Amino acid sequence: MRIKLQPAFILHSRPYRDSSLLLEVLTAEQGRISIVARGARRKTRGGSGSALLQPFIPLLLSFSGRVDLKNLNALEAAGRPLVLRAERMFSGLYLNELLVRLLHRHDPHPQLFASYASTLDALAESPEIDEVLRRFEFTLLGELGYGFDLDLDGRSGAAVEPGNWYHYDPDYGLVARGADPEPERPAFKGADLLSMAAGEFGGTARSTAKRFLRQVLALHLGDAPLRSRELFRAHVTSRHPHSPGAAEAAK
Repeated sequence: MRIKLQPAFILHSRPYRDSSLLLEVLTAEQGRISIVARGARRKTRGGSGSALLQPFIPLLLSFSGRVDLKNLNALEAAGRPLVLRAERMFSGLYLNELLVRLLHRHDPHPQLFASYASTLDALAESPEIDEVLRRFEFTLLGELGYGFDLDLDGRSGAAVEPGNWYHYDPDYGLVARGADPEPERPAFKGADLLSMAAGEFGGTARSTAKRFLRQVLALHLGDAPLRSRELFRAHVTSRHPHSPGAAEAAK
């Protein structure tokens, strides 16, 4: 099978054999795939297209192969590289890690691909990084079939009440607890959930959305910690060693 000029982004790369790279790639029509870029680490005169094999660069890739591991035949840039620095770079790595961990290979999600591309643009430009990440997380859950309504009790079908507290249940989604939360279980205020349902992430909904989506995503990610989150914590701690709450900003 030969695929020509497929829109794609590099999610992760690592050395492969003597001079090659093993790439995890998100494509528009093939989904997540693994590609070998043979000789990509070999030094060549006059430059090399392998310099484009980096995260956050819109690409057009041509590849072939009948097995799960494809061979890269050609590549070209499909747009300007996105410049993500500091927290924005770690946030981009976080998105990439979510996709590598949660997407099955060869399972196309063209709408998710478009959302990922627009999310990278927003990370490079928007001052509201939290909001950008939360919107993508909701989109990702929906594309994977794990979506649910933020304004409905999944068990009773009743509308979420602003003054009530709700738990997340993997089988039903949001389930009402009543006027007071159980201290041993994470609970979320109805007013914040309704703000999130309306696409508003300011005020107390900001921290609620982060706690809520961490709980939901953890059920699907398993026990292995997110490497991107650990790297960001280390980065923040190294820059602010005397600030005990600094690492909590990690995404």
